[in-house]
Amino acid sequence: MSGFFEEVKRRKVYRVAAAYIIAAGGIIQLASAAFPAWELPNWALRLVIVLLLTGFPIALILAWAFDVTPQGIRATPNAAAPRTHRRRNVIMLVATGVIVSAIAGFFLLPRISSARKIDKSIAVLPFENLSDEKENAYFADGIQDDVLTNLSKIGDLKVISRTSVMQYRGKAPNIRDIGKALGVSTVLEGSVRREGNRVRVNVQLINAANDEHLWANNYDRDLTDVFAIQTDLAHEIANALQAKLSDTEKALMERKPTENGEAYLAFVQAHNLQNALEDLGKLKQSEQLYARAIELDPKFALALARYSQLESWIFHIFDQTRERRQKARALAEQALQLQPDLPEAHLAMGFSYYYGDNNYDAAQKEFEIARRGLPNESEVYLALGAIQRRQGKWAESTGNLEKGASLNPKDIWPLQNLAFNYQMLRDFDAANKTIDRGLEINPNALALWEIKSKLAIAEKGDLSVSEKAFQTAKSIPMNDEDKLVVASGRLDVFLLERKYKEGLREAESLPDDLFRTAFPQHLSGKYYLIGFARKALQDEAGARAAFLRAKDLLDAQLKQSPDSPDMHIQLAKVLAYLGEKDAAVAEARRATELLPESKDAFGGPEIAAGAAEVYAILGDNGRAIEILDGLLSRPSAVTVQGLKVSPIWDPLRNDPRFHALLNKYSGKS
Repeated sequence: MSGFFEEVKRRKVYRVAAAYIIAAGGIIQLASAAFPAWELPNWALRLVIVLLLTGFPIALILAWAFDVTPQGIRATPNAAAPRTHRRRNVIMLVATGVIVSAIAGFFLLPRISSARKIDKSIAVLPFENLSDEKENAYFADGIQDDVLTNLSKIGDLKVISRTSVMQYRGKAPNIRDIGKALGVSTVLEGSVRREGNRVRVNVQLINAANDEHLWANNYDRDLTDVFAIQTDLAHEIANALQAKLSDTEKALMERKPTENGEAYLAFVQAHNLQNALEDLGKLKQSEQLYARAIELDPKFALALARYSQLESWIFHIFDQTRERRQKARALAEQALQLQPDLPEAHLAMGFSYYYGDNNYDAAQKEFEIARRGLPNESEVYLALGAIQRRQGKWAESTGNLEKGASLNPKDIWPLQNLAFNYQMLRDFDAANKTIDRGLEINPNALALWEIKSKLAIAEKGDLSVSEKAFQTAKSIPMNDEDKLVVASGRLDVFLLERKYKEGLREAESLPDDLFRTAFPQHLSGKYYLIGFARKALQDEAGARAAFLRAKDLLDAQLKQSPDSPDMHIQLAKVLAYLGEKDAAVAEARRATELLPESKDAFGGPEIAAGAAEVYAILGDNGRAIEILDGLLSRPSAVTVQGLKVSPIWDPLRNDPRFHALLNKYSGKS
């Protein structure tokens, strides 16, 4: 054995081995840095490493066999040793080279491979406003929002939505905690300083796993070049994360939405306000600012698209008038005429078809186009999920809603929608777990407590969760709209508990003006419940007066929104209590024609349940039970426990067919 090491030393193999290892290490380092920049595939680097490892035993053999002399490369003379020893030494040399290469490959290749497998996910934190004028905070938000929008168009990235990152505004960021909470590998933070027409943006990209800075840059430009800053930022981030950009994605990122700086500032403020989905006052301010942006730049397609989407939302939630629906459609059409490939314009047109026309097939086509242009936009996946459940595609819907939730992990809205899916499927375990995920994000979310309360009633007839929700609400700061929602919920529970006097007192304490300001289309519901409570208390005159008031309100609303199935079914219930049987049945039929279950598997069952109520009020128990039987046999919010608890179904209590129905489905709900 000593002869082998003496030969290795004599033939200068040590020197060659050391030189080879140093040179190979340098080549690997150079390739690791250069190959990603050249966008070479991952296997190219592995191939270089394999070739270098293979070459190591060969280099040892060549060093053994040859020597470099002043006269050139010469064969190394053999030492005086038996032939068998020389053969043994060569075998040992080759074996040593192979073993060293194998060990190096075992440790090196997995490390290189994992290093190249970059998790291309990012959260863009709110940019700090360093301007002397603090009102420029919305400008910093605009820079952040546009960077997010550009990044969200890159299909090779995972980009967390704006709603989930805004909670970190003004807080000293713990990057590791943020990365873990949002499920991303990198975090971008930055600051914006605006002085007159000059803008300075400083940014740094940070590895969320170890808090190391991956990349940093600063930009000092004129205000008119702000879009170039955002585009450059998106390009550099994409390069840092080795994300591939298609030609279409590059074109969308590099397009300037407007050349008018003042129009852009109005747009930024409008978009900020638009995020207050349940605050009608802020939404109306957003309307005014969008109108201002478009007045300053009539070709501002992105502003037209966002404005259209805002109008569709207000129509859907607050004001179902024909004028607002037509306005939403006209704005979306203008945006598409200006920029037919603008994904936000297709998103807006999709919502116009969805909320305005209940045209789900047309809406889905528009949303699919928007998804291709905005592959990281949570809202697109929520829209697709909302459409698919109406089409009865529950698995596809749930998948898209989960995708939307993953892109917006700190927002409760996607989780609410997921819970609705599970509720319709009567998967109460999944529904409650989903709501609990939301309550971990925001323990004071009134909407989540409302859903959790309704789930407990639907699954078990349990009203205790509602009481817990009301106790929680007492410690939550609320505006007038929130107070109205809580009071309305309190009223509903009083009626379920058959505490009609308390319910009547609660209902009559709710001011009409607050309804008109916050939820104008729900004012008729107040008088319907007053009528219901008074009738239960055998105050027939008082009940009739309340129902007549509800009828007048609904008649006025239907003049503005003649195709609203919700209003038609509500009017049918009112007419049934007023004893107008034929008119009530006609309204119920009209509602189910406007939104049949065959057209809408999500909203249709609610209308059908309303029709069953109408027939129960009118004494047509057979028809009511027939409808309920169908609803219990397919996805809907109707459950056996809900039927047992609600006083709405008291007219059916003594009917044997109703008891048979409850027994039939008692093991399935």
